Amino acid sequence: MSNLLITILGPTATGKTALAAEVAYRSGGEVISADSRQVFRGMDLGTGKDLADYDIHGTHIPYHLIDICSPREEYNAYRFMGDFKAAFNDIVARSRQPILCGGTGLYIDAVIRGYHLPDAPVDPVYRATLEPFSDEELTERLASYISLHNHTDTETRERLVRALEIQEFAQRHPDAYMQLPPMEHRIFGISFPRQVIIDRIEARLRQRLAEGMTAEVQRLLDDDVPPERLMRFGLEYRHVTRYLLGQCSQEEMFRDLFTDIRRFAKRQMTWFRRMERNGVPIRWIDGSLPMEAKAEIITASF
Repeated sequence: MSNLLITILGPTATGKTALAAEVAYRSGGEVISADSRQVFRGMDLGTGKDLADYDIHGTHIPYHLIDICSPREEYNAYRFMGDFKAAFNDIVARSRQPILCGGTGLYIDAVIRGYHLPDAPVDPVYRATLEPFSDEELTERLASYISLHNHTDTETRERLVRALEIQEFAQRHPDAYMQLPPMEHRIFGISFPRQVIIDRIEARLRQRLAEGMTAEVQRLLDDDVPPERLMRFGLEYRHVTRYLLGQCSQEEMFRDLFTDIRRFAKRQMTWFRRMERNGVPIRWIDGSLPMEAKAEIITASF
């Protein structure tokens, strides 16, 4: 097998996992998840792992970077790059076809465009120098190093300090970067009209709640995952946790969560369009096509 990487991307609720599994079945492939939350164990319905999609035509499709760490752990783009590299090399070494699939634009872009991410250790001395400064001042400092496309870097004080720590370390250690193996890319996006995506988001949200998403979040709380930690995962975990803590009604939870997922899908598309402006060629496939037709378009490219 060559160093070809097939990437399937798109906003939430567009059927990426099922399509990736179908392509893997047809090509003798394995799927590498590019989702910043599916790495966490016990977070299945809220992150949309759709694990049943990997069992098709009587065959189990191997997947990677799902359920690899505890929700108490921190996971970031650098760890993802290292885990991706290991999975990619393993799949290729076994003459299988790697297929990257997900909706976390930062992770996908990092692989395709080969981000240079340093492995920066925690530096208590440097962190202490940041304590007198406000979040606004630290954000301004971070903006002097990088373009602030990744809004999660400034979401909390902790993440802002960590982002600055990484950039300062990179300035002092320009050789401490993750190096990915050379790859050839074929990149496909699943496209639906906006209203169709909204309808799919609503149907999927109702299905997940019916399948027990609220109970899933309660189990995480019962397992001593702090509520603040769960809320940092955003979307489903923020709103369901608020509901379980009595901070909102069930109706408010659904309304606000539905609104936030719609906004999230819009941000995902904004990221993918930015990737295209940066020279990443994405071939968009009509999501309303039958599964067989979509899979044929992709497999015909390699």
